[in-house]
Formats: sequence, structure tokens, C-alpha cells
Amino acid sequence: MKILVLNAGSSSQKSCLYQIPDDQIPEHPLEPLWKADIDWTTSADYGMLTVKANGVKQEIKIPSDNRSVGVVKLLDTLVQGDTKVIENLSEIQGVGHRIVHGGKKYSEATLITPDVKQEIETLIPLAPAHNSAHLDGIAAIERALKDVPQVAVFDTAFHTSMPLETSIYPLPYEWSEKGIRRYGFHGTSHQYCAYRAAQILGKPITSLKIISCHLGNGCSLTAIKEGKSINTTMGFTPLEGLMMGTRSGSFDPGILIYIMREHLYDIEQLNTLLNQESGLKGISGISGDLRPVLQAMEQGNERAKLAFNMYIRRIKEGIGEMLSSLEGVDVLLFTAGVGENAAIVREKVCEGYGFLGWKIDQNKNNSRPVDQDIATSDSTIRILVIHTEEDWAIARETWHKIH
Repeated sequence: MKILVLNAGSSSQKSCLYQIPDDQIPEHPLEPLWKADIDWTTSADYGMLTVKANGVKQEIKIPSDNRSVGVVKLLDTLVQGDTKVIENLSEIQGVGHRIVHGGKKYSEATLITPDVKQEIETLIPLAPAHNSAHLDGIAAIERALKDVPQVAVFDTAFHTSMPLETSIYPLPYEWSEKGIRRYGFHGTSHQYCAYRAAQILGKPITSLKIISCHLGNGCSLTAIKEGKSINTTMGFTPLEGLMMGTRSGSFDPGILIYIMREHLYDIEQLNTLLNQESGLKGISGISGDLRPVLQAMEQGNERAKLAFNMYIRRIKEGIGEMLSSLEGVDVLLFTAGVGENAAIVREKVCEGYGFLGWKIDQNKNNSRPVDQDIATSDSTIRILVIHTEEDWAIARETWHKIH
């Protein structure tokens, strides 16, 4: 069964095609036959489509004024040129879409119907940059593949298991009935990594208390008990929680009232401030990418050092909250771009919990571990580095839904 995955973001479109056996889905991730990414930030005039298949890498410029055309061009590379892997698009038997916001209605992957599309559209105000892009992708597939089943895999679905005392804000209760509540995000990644951790350790996931650290440009922690999310750091939007690349994370909301009243900021200025100019970028003045911040820190840049120390402190505080929710922990796992690649982050985070007996084997930590336990033999918990496979997780969910 050939399954296409579309993972649309505010500034990118990531896609892959998997060939999955009809009779049984493998335990471990398969390599995709074809991968294609569109980066819409390359230029104001065009996006850059990068396609990899058959050992070939191809780059194509796409006008940025019509992103739907970008999806069509992306699909063309499946059946044309050096990256051709199928004869006809009709060979695709299912399409899985990562949908950032599914609200509280969807607790699992769902076949896309007109009602589901309407719900995704209704939720655009909660994820304006993402949900609208998802709908564009769904529409492009409908035009290109017509009757092929499409499946929505919601980032928020994994967190619908959170108890009310965790998911509702301390505002007047009627606001929760209007949808103002904590939804959580990165759910597909957290869920996949938790199950992968159980595989690596050879234990049933229902027996494990797991703290999952998804650290990328966006960052979130999730407390997972018996395979279910019981707490997470992101909330109503992906802005709550940890300090991130360019997002502020949580802080005193009274500051917003002050900025609006005393500095006359409007909604768009606040949105830009909180989502694009804060976090590592805002404190360091260098970048939202941790790598140049670390380089500057090594060269003695004090603001870079401050940004890094704040970043680590917020992660430690978040882990403390997750630890309290779980009332103990068996596994701490790191994933995503920073979590998988920044040994210094893993070291400093665990150093803060050394008093609990959490010990990293520095040789393992510094050896670019992938899906490995990097804890010492006498550590009180297992510490894992897991390569997140969101696209594979979406493909799996799609396979199960249409099989």
C-alpha cells in the first residue's frame, strides 16, 4: 500500500511516500521511497522545492504567490523526471495529513469528510498559520487524486486524555465551555517516541512513567503514564510553556496589558513580539537557532550565555512539573532537532537532577546517539535519545484508518 504524507507548516511543506505491506505494518519505521520539502522562507519571490528519490536530489523554484501550485508541482515529481517512483498518482491509496489543531473533538486519527474540514476551518483562529495551510493541502489532494481517502492526524489528539484539572485554566469556568483550555501540541511526536522508548527498553508502555522532551524550534514536554498524556507544557496555543527558538513561552500575562496600555501595541505587534522576536532570539539577539547561540557563548558573548542558561532553566522547571504529575519517572527521553543533536542540552538538563540519581554516560551522550539509552548503568532512570518519526507515525495512522 502506497501512502503519501503531507506535513504542512506556516513556512514549509514536508512530504514523503511510503510503501507499506498490505497485510501487516512493520514495527520499525520504513525508509520513504520519496521525500519532498518546500521551504517558503528562501525568498520573498519563490519557495524552494527539494526532492530526494532514487539517490537523486533535485531543487526547483516555485512562485510563492500561490502555495497550492507548490503542492501540485511537488506531486508531479512523483511521476516525472529523475525522482519518479510511481507511474501514476492513482497508485497512491491513502494520504495522511498532520493537522496541528483538532480542538477537543478529535482524540484519534480521523477520515477527512466535509464535516472534518469544516471543523479544521473553525479552528483556524487557534492555529492561523497552520490549519489554513492544512486545508490548502487537503484541497490540492482532492483536485489531484479525487476519491483517494485522506486522513487527519491531529497534533492535539494525544493530549485529549489530560484530566480537567490539568486542561482547564483558572479563569471563570464559562470560558472553558467556550473552548479556552489547554490543548497541547507535538502530540504525534510525543506519542511515537513514548512507544519507541518502550520498544527499546523491552517493556510494555503501560508499565512506564515517561517524560518526553520535544526540543526543536518549538519546545514542549509531556508527562506520559500508561501510554497516555496526563500533562504537557504547551496549552491553548503552541506559545505556552518552555522558552523556544523565537517564542517566549509562559510569562506574567499582565505584561501584555502593560505593553498594550503604555506602548500602544496592537494585536499584530504583540503576535510578532511573542512568536517571532522572543525566546533564544530575543534574549541572545543572535538567532532562534541554538547552534549559533552556542557558538557565540563559546566566544564569550554574555547575552548568548544568558539565553542558554534561561533555556535550560525553563526545561528543568518544566521537568519538575511533569515529575510531580507522574509522581515519579522511569524514562526521560529527548527528541527533535535540539533534543537529538545538542549533547550540551541533555547534559545540563540532567545535571540539574543529579540529586535524584539521574546520570548520563558522557561518552554515549557525545557519540551522536540515535534511539539509544545514554544513562549510566547505575542511573535511577533510563535516559533515551530518540529520533522522532512524525511522518512515519502519520503513515501508520493512515494505514490503520483505511486498511
